Order: sequence, then structure tokens, then C-alpha cells
Amino acid sequence: MSINQEIENKILAVLEQIRPYLLEDGGDLELVELTKDYVARVELKGTCISCNLNSMTFKTGIEESILRAVPEVTRVEAINFTIIPPNK
Repeated sequence: MSINQEIENKILAVLEQIRPYLLEDGGDLELVELTKDYVARVELKGTCISCNLNSMTFKTGIEESILRAVPEVTRVEAINFTIIPPNK
């Protein structure tokens, strides 16, 4: 198994831990790509796309979980919505 496949499998394991919480609310997620620079590109699905909390879910749930569990990943990107920074 290649190092990329090992990293991808680690990411998929993290997503499987998060998935049940999203499914409860009609959402889901998918790893679309792991780039050569180890950027994980994740797509939210279902109700997660239009949810007004999707930025928070992504930043504090998905991104944080992947980066903590898979240190090889340099960045996590959402591919189907724009992360809205919190109001300051």
C-alpha cells in the first residue's frame, strides 16, 4: 500500500466517525481528493450544503478532526461552499 493510500485511509476513518452526526440531520460528506501536496478536499452533501452552520461544522468538526488525526495532511478544503469566517 502506498503512503498516499495509507493517508487517504486515515482520512476516511475520520470521516466515518463524523458521518453519523451529519446523517442525523440529513447531511453527509465525502473525501473527493487527496492532492499531491496532501490537501484533503472534502465535499459536504445533503442538508449540510445549505445549513447556516456548515462553516462551523467544517472548521471545528471536519477540518480539526482530520488535521489532528492525520498530521500528514497540510490543509483541508471544502469544495462545494465557501467558509464564512465568524463575526468579530
